[in-house]
Amino acid sequence: MAAGGVPSPAVDAELLVAHVLELSRGELRVRAVTGATVPASLEATVRELFARRAAREPLQHITGIAPFRNLELRVGPGVFVPRPETEIVVQFAIDALNASATPEPIGVDLGTGSGAIALSMATEVPRSRIYAVELSAEAMPYTSENFRRYGSQNATLINADLGGAFVELDGTVDVVISNPPYIPAAAIPRDIEVQLHDPALALYGGEDGMDVVRRVSTTAKRLLHQGGTLVLEHGEEQAAALAALLTADGWYAVAHHKDLLGRDRATTALL
Repeated sequence: MAAGGVPSPAVDAELLVAHVLELSRGELRVRAVTGATVPASLEATVRELFARRAAREPLQHITGIAPFRNLELRVGPGVFVPRPETEIVVQFAIDALNASATPEPIGVDLGTGSGAIALSMATEVPRSRIYAVELSAEAMPYTSENFRRYGSQNATLINADLGGAFVELDGTVDVVISNPPYIPAAAIPRDIEVQLHDPALALYGGEDGMDVVRRVSTTAKRLLHQGGTLVLEHGEEQAAALAALLTADGWYAVAHHKDLLGRDRATTALL
């Protein structure tokens, strides 16, 4: 895998072997300390998975699982693999739901992908009611399975365009959050896994990367009650443009928030 340029070949190798043996990574390390080896009957399977990862197929596609906060989400080709930085972004929405005096605060996730954001809100704020919309028919089998597993009590999923979603909720929502496609059309993602395997629908946001962001702003203004919170994930160089867009749309208290690497990653605003 190192020869293929995989950023963390040793870690990925451990995770793939653990996956084949149906062990946690910790359990695998315990077995390694005792001198245990991969059973001969599974060696060919392990080599095959190593070859797939060396060819830069995402680790999460190979295992079919993407950890996210307290969740283990089903993922595969056609669905955007949730990223660790989004775990920080969703905290702003969770905090806003927890701060609401409403007995059952409402959150909406526009463009939910695997359901990572919506289901984190639903499971970590169980008194809330969460609604999520996803356009991609390719993503929906994975999204639906994740909602069946984690969202059966208080989460609703629909397959639709975000622009007209949930009109029955207009003016009642406490928090709208979105991790929209925000890469400019002419930009080339650095990671090979992103270039080759993440769906274009979840990546590219038009010439300036802001086409879907503009639609999210419009939809969020329709859904939120006065004082409601908007949370947006975005690229590290888009904070200023996003602030200008939101201010022009009538949002106030626009604030930017950095990820663990010090990059602008999230923007919040109030209606």
